[in-house]
Amino acid sequence: MGSEAMEAAGARDPPERRRGAVMAVLLAALPLLLLLFLFGDRAASIAADALARAQVKQQSPRNASSSPREPDRLLGGLLSPNFDEPACRSRYEGSRRWKPSPFPVSPYLVRKLRQYEANHRRCGPDTSRYREAMAQLRSGRNGDRGECRYVVWLPVQGLGNRMLSLVSTFLYALLTARVLLVHEPPEMEGLFCEPFPGTSWLLPASFPYKDVRFGSESKESYVTMLQNNVVRYDGGNASSALPAYVYLHLENMNLRLQSHTFCEEDHRALDGFNWMVLRSDSYFAVALFLVPTYSDELERMFPSKGSVFHHLGRYLLHPGNPAWGIAQRFFDGYLAGADQRLGVQVRIVWHHPVPFDVMFDQILRCTREHRLLPQLTGSEPPAIVRPSSNTTATSKANKVKAVLVVSLKPEYYDKLHGMYYNNATASGELVTVYQPSHDQDQHTEARAHNERALAEIFLLSYCDEMVTTSWSTFGYVAHALAGLRPRLLAPLDLSKMRSDVACVRPASIEPCLHSPPSLVCRRKQDLDPVAHVPFLRHCEDVDFGLKLVD
Repeated sequence: MGSEAMEAAGARDPPERRRGAVMAVLLAALPLLLLLFLFGDRAASIAADALARAQVKQQSPRNASSSPREPDRLLGGLLSPNFDEPACRSRYEGSRRWKPSPFPVSPYLVRKLRQYEANHRRCGPDTSRYREAMAQLRSGRNGDRGECRYVVWLPVQGLGNRMLSLVSTFLYALLTARVLLVHEPPEMEGLFCEPFPGTSWLLPASFPYKDVRFGSESKESYVTMLQNNVVRYDGGNASSALPAYVYLHLENMNLRLQSHTFCEEDHRALDGFNWMVLRSDSYFAVALFLVPTYSDELERMFPSKGSVFHHLGRYLLHPGNPAWGIAQRFFDGYLAGADQRLGVQVRIVWHHPVPFDVMFDQILRCTREHRLLPQLTGSEPPAIVRPSSNTTATSKANKVKAVLVVSLKPEYYDKLHGMYYNNATASGELVTVYQPSHDQDQHTEARAHNERALAEIFLLSYCDEMVTTSWSTFGYVAHALAGLRPRLLAPLDLSKMRSDVACVRPASIEPCLHSPPSLVCRRKQDLDPVAHVPFLRHCEDVDFGLKLVD
């Protein structure tokens, strides 16, 4: 049929048929119009994503399921997609470098995180509800139970301690429906990205008590209030009559957390305050599992008890762009091309001084006993054969293992690098050794030092295997983010300057709480919770410490 005939046929279509075609188009478009009306620009994005997925599926071969799995940029639903990526490049880029998590994310935890984010947007800084809560705080009285309640986190000690206590405080906020506000001193400015979409977690500069020198015996301290009958277990003090805020002191005190901080009746009393200021250097998330009030929620959020820091740390702690740039450039420049990556983290703690030769010997014993590093032959190493573009990975002449040394001191890198630079390995494997920085001493007061430290924590977390130092909060954070049980260097017998076992595998990836809480409460004797809580163990490196296990 020619074009003229087709036009004539179209002209002869009855009006009813044309109206029917128009109606069919309108009906087909109605769901999209409704989506656009309800969700605006998001609907367009959803539709575009759906179209893109359909196009990819259409173009993919039948056996596409055998292709490598795409990295989970939202970490199983932990992360919200509602962020501006350039403002925090690590949030979504970082997930590509981690191995898949060994722990499924609980749907209930995902729901709690989205609920928390919504509440933070309602009650966070620069909202009318926050201004109302601040007016009540400045009045000097607690007032009736507020619609929005807050926990203010104050930093103390080094970066590892700060990350452990910050995650613990966030878990406390989740359990108590409080909004977490973070005091960011100059040495922490821009160190971490904002973790909650559409709002800020930073404590406004106008907050009146951020620079108060709080201590365990401050009059604002919860335990002091309890001793002075300002707060009572029997509920004799109405919420409206309480002071404007309470200070909760959770710092390590002679390897203990303060009494009356993790008993059931204490947390009922603390719940009466609308404002709490909290300072801690400890991973007190472990102690929250000892409070019966929180048991059901914790069970639903974390069916696997060994995943608490792993999930919450990956959700909450994203390096700001300066620290992320350090990590990204170093990883891409030195570590990305290796067949395997081994992280060696060395930290000499002041209360266990260990000479360099003793510590280095223990590291070598550990890496050789567990075949983390190959034996040396004493001959010159072979030249590295670089694969051509058409050479498969399995046909490489030499496997390359990159060793990342993270230490304040340069001696460990120097000696290990010299060994593998000057000698061949018995296996033919090539070992390259790198150290990003060696600042000699810890300088928590310096922002640049903290940026390097944070970058190195994340570099460690991208390794396939890890050797870490006993007592090191820095090491705890790295292996917990990685989801990896490291080889933990065993504490030495200082009388012999040697341990019978060079290193051990911890029972879980969870950090250790060095300073367990006193559970005397109103009982006659302190209880060891390991005896009656099935998911608690004493730590491998701190025999009186506590850690969560599965």
